Amino acid sequence: MSILSIIITISGLCLFETVCSIDNAIINAEVLSGVGRRARRWFLSWGILLAVFVVRGLLPLLIVWITVPQLSMWEAFTATFSGNPKAVAAIENSSPFLLIGGGIFLILLFFGWLFLEKKQFALKIEKLVYGRKFLFYAVVLALLGAILWFALQKHPLMVWGVLVGLIVFMITHGFKRKAEQKEKELSGLAASDISKLLYLEMIDATFSIDGVLGAFAFTFSLPLILAGNGLGALVVRQLTVGNIERVKRYIYLKNGAMYSVLFLGWFMVLKSFSVHIPEWISPAVTFFLVGIFFVKSHRSLKGNAAGSKKV
Repeated sequence: MSILSIIITISGLCLFETVCSIDNAIINAEVLSGVGRRARRWFLSWGILLAVFVVRGLLPLLIVWITVPQLSMWEAFTATFSGNPKAVAAIENSSPFLLIGGGIFLILLFFGWLFLEKKQFALKIEKLVYGRKFLFYAVVLALLGAILWFALQKHPLMVWGVLVGLIVFMITHGFKRKAEQKEKELSGLAASDISKLLYLEMIDATFSIDGVLGAFAFTFSLPLILAGNGLGALVVRQLTVGNIERVKRYIYLKNGAMYSVLFLGWFMVLKSFSVHIPEWISPAVTFFLVGIFFVKSHRSLKGNAAGSKKV
């Protein structure tokens, strides 16, 4: 990879991880508002090490290693830079199963957000379909049926990738819903600082799955994934303790993140069927979509400010 490609990939990964973790940052800020100064310092020091190196470093490594068991962990980590033809060939042969599983997860994540989650409506379609559970299940079943049919034609084992993506979505979706309820309980003073910090680390691990699986739409290079997602995690930590109220005012950033999730999910599914998609497409689409909704949020913010001045 050229230096420019590496910079673009890391930048795209960092932006994707950051915008996908906005909800995580908001939950973190709410819970941290009720802990002591010492606990906050721990969250910003040792908590960062856990978030960056353990979760966002170890999780993608384990995913690749499980997908390509014939490689050692070190071979899996260095495959894209070592030039080892055995490692590169093994990852390429196993990549369709990882790509289709991650792609299905991201696509379901988008439709779960579009149909079921409360949100600021940036587009008319979001308001039209919100709360329509029947339509959500109909779309998901039709989509999964079509992809499963094509997967069977390509390779029977790809069906397992589809099922794994579905199972991971169901687990993380349920856990996030529980997390929203638990966050309200922990915002009070009854829970100890230790229990709140443990809860935040579990939440961070769960929310990181979106960014980790989405990262494979950008690259299979584990060092680049670690660098990009790690930088994104650092940005999220700083937003949590510094500028979270300002971030919350940009009300459509999450919308931009979710539309980029949809496109990245489809890129991964298409790649699993051997459709060539240039490496620069994923970062470009992420920057473009997040940029559009950032501008939309900024205009909304200016409009609200102008309206309040008139009043």
